[in-house]
Amino acid sequence: MTPDPVVTTAWLAERLDDPKIRVFDASWFMPGAPRDPDQEYAAGHIPGALRFDIDGLSDHTSPLPHMLSAPSEFATAMRRLGLNADSIAVAYDSEGLFSAARAWWNLRAMGHDASFVLEGGLPRWIAEGRPVETGWREPAHGDFKAHPRPTLVDDLEAVRTALNQRSAQVLDARPAPRFRGEAPEPRAGLRGGHMPGALNLPWSAVIEDGALLPADRLRPLFEGAGVDPKGPIVTTCGSGVSAAILALALARLGRLDVPVYDGSWSEWGGRMDTPVATGA
Repeated sequence: MTPDPVVTTAWLAERLDDPKIRVFDASWFMPGAPRDPDQEYAAGHIPGALRFDIDGLSDHTSPLPHMLSAPSEFATAMRRLGLNADSIAVAYDSEGLFSAARAWWNLRAMGHDASFVLEGGLPRWIAEGRPVETGWREPAHGDFKAHPRPTLVDDLEAVRTALNQRSAQVLDARPAPRFRGEAPEPRAGLRGGHMPGALNLPWSAVIEDGALLPADRLRPLFEGAGVDPKGPIVTTCGSGVSAAILALALARLGRLDVPVYDGSWSEWGGRMDTPVATGA
C-alpha cells in the first residue's frame, strides 16, 4: 500500500472484488442541508460499499455532535459492517471530499491504520462512468477490534493547554468569516469567533475539484496560514468533521500524528468558561 492517505478511483476499481477491501459511504451533510445521506446511499453507491453513518456511530451519551464513541461500541459497529483486522478500509462521500476524512480519522483513532480516502469521492466515480448499485447490503460480520490511539484525539483541556503554553499550533478549518466572528455558526447557541491564538486555514482551500491538493501545493498553504508543518499541530473546526480534512492534508505531508479536537467549536463556542476572540 501507498503511504499516502488517498487512493484513486482506478486503484479501487481494480480491487472491488478483493475480499480485503472494505468500502464505506461516509456521506454527511451540514445541519439544515435538505439532503438525506441514507436515502442517497440507497439510491446509488459504489458496488459493495456499506453505509458509515458518522452520527449513528457516535457517542450518543454526549450532547455534542458525532463525538467519537467508546472503543467497544465502535468495534461492535464496525464488525457489523464487515471490517476485519486485515481489511483495507476506503471511505468516500458524495461531496468529493468532505465527511470521508472524518471516517478515515475515526478508523485511525481506533487503531485501524489501513484506512484511506477515495480521491474525488462518489462524484468522480460516477463522472468516470464506473458502476453503482442501489439498496442496502448486510455483510458477514468481521473480526475488528479497537486499539484506541489517544494521541490522535484532543479534548478541551488539551487544546486549552496548547493555547496557553503555546505547545502546539491550533489550526481551525472553519471558513474565515466564521473564524473572525463575522458569520453565524450553523448550530444554534454558539458564540462567534475563535480560540485566542488559533490559526485559520479553511478546509475548502486544500481541495480542488473534490480532491485533496498534491503535497507541493499543500505545504505553501499551511505555511501561508502561519503553520509550521513540522511542528506540533492540533486541528479543529465546527464539530470535528472538516478538522479531519486538514488532518488528512497533513497526513499527505507525512504527518500521521496530528490530533483532531473532537468537540471543536461545538464545545468551545458553546461554553461560557472558554475565551473567544474575533477578527483576524
